[in-house]
Amino acid sequence: MAKKANTGNGTIALNRRARFDYQLEDRFEAGLVLEGWEVRSIRAGGAQLTDSYVLVREGEAWLLGAHIAPLASASTHVEPDPIRTRKLLLHEREISRIFNATQAKGFTCVATAMYWKGQRVKCEVVLGKGKEQRDKRATVKDREWRREQGRVLKQSVND
Repeated sequence: MAKKANTGNGTIALNRRARFDYQLEDRFEAGLVLEGWEVRSIRAGGAQLTDSYVLVREGEAWLLGAHIAPLASASTHVEPDPIRTRKLLLHEREISRIFNATQAKGFTCVATAMYWKGQRVKCEVVLGKGKEQRDKRATVKDREWRREQGRVLKQSVND
């Protein structure tokens, strides 16, 4: 029997804003509980993680704020909710670690990436501490300095 072709490799969606707004620390890989229309929409490239975060409630982790655009060709009997709360599949010890960290001052849990792992959709969730405005300015300053260094080095090599 022939092996089924891989349904896709790589990243589906990134939350690049989270890297700017938070100082990221612990990373966790979580599975997602999705409906059929959501998987089809993700395959078509209709997922966004901007402003998404993780909430732990009653011993379960939930992804809030992730947007999966409904397909135009979705079934007529399904009423899709693009920003519904989706359950994250994590180990109990990971959920307790996230819960304990988010109870501490300044920590939050955000989704930073959604990607394919085999035929399954996985979500990378990260514990992070919010950056202050001065930290964000320093990040921008460092990025611009590295960019300028690259220009100078490239120009000196070409001369």
